[in-house]
Amino acid sequence: GLNFLDLMVRQGNIDNPPKTPLVPGFECSGIVETLGDNVKEFEIGDRVMAFVNYNAWAEVVCTPAEFVYKIPDDMSFSEAAAFPMNFVTAYMMLFEVANLREGMSVLVHSAGGGVGQAVAQLCSTIPNVTVFGTASSFKHEAIKDSVTHLFDRNADYVQEVKRISPDGVDIVLDCLCGENTGKGLSLLKPLGTYILYGSSNMVTGETKSFFSFAKSWWQVEKVNPIKLYEENKVIAGFSLLNLLFKQNRGGLIKSVMDKLINLYNNKKIKPVVDSLWALEEVKEAMQRIHDRGNIGKLILDVEKAPTPLMANDSTETSEAGEEEEDHEGDNENKERMPFIQ
Repeated sequence: GLNFLDLMVRQGNIDNPPKTPLVPGFECSGIVETLGDNVKEFEIGDRVMAFVNYNAWAEVVCTPAEFVYKIPDDMSFSEAAAFPMNFVTAYMMLFEVANLREGMSVLVHSAGGGVGQAVAQLCSTIPNVTVFGTASSFKHEAIKDSVTHLFDRNADYVQEVKRISPDGVDIVLDCLCGENTGKGLSLLKPLGTYILYGSSNMVTGETKSFFSFAKSWWQVEKVNPIKLYEENKVIAGFSLLNLLFKQNRGGLIKSVMDKLINLYNNKKIKPVVDSLWALEEVKEAMQRIHDRGNIGKLILDVEKAPTPLMANDSTETSEAGEEEEDHEGDNENKERMPFIQ
């Protein structure tokens, strides 16, 4: 599975970025080929999905058994590779951190992305939850049925939300950071929870820009603890990988995966796969995430050969916030875009 975090790793926009050479990737699916001496719960030939502390974008992956889960019989390998990061992140933020209950409201950014779609599906399992989503305008037709109210990511969504819900929302899930932090806090109801789980606004162009990085953090409104106390607001952060690989919460994650697999088996949730890419196409695949072109998850398929297919002709917005114009006759960046219809 490809995640926005992989772009942040590539640009060094994370704490303690790994040294190169490096094989990226944090999740995968496949068939068990070999077992450690003390592994009892799996057998060779099992279909599994797994979290990996890097090295997932490979033909053979090794990871501790506690991070491995059996794939339901009717789940495909591509769905399984799209499942762990997005759904565990969405579930834990909604239910473990924010305590989502009937009748609440949620604001989620990048509603068309993998986590955004997982959030929307999980919210639909609870009665009367209102979901406000922001997304690039060209995605609206495809995802309009998954959220209650959908806004353009470049519009003044704060005023739009307040027009519909003057009191604000109960939960804000922010993967953008920057100026959106202050906006999210301003929209919280009393006893509401704001969760920062990413900072995609720090990802710039192909090269790392310290000034863009600094500008993004400079736009973060400084949080005043006294103000939080007076306004009865909760501010939280969530990092699934730290929970797994640094804070030893593998048992908790397994219990969440069990609940999610049960929801999948009961047809309450289903991973949204945007497209499949050959390993050789990883550059183009990462560019598609960078340009916010995806609806759901991008998957690297080790058995897939590169295919020259055409992309949509839509004008897309890059992470840097600049319109990327679609020039007539310019097919160079339209090649090798294998979409799933």
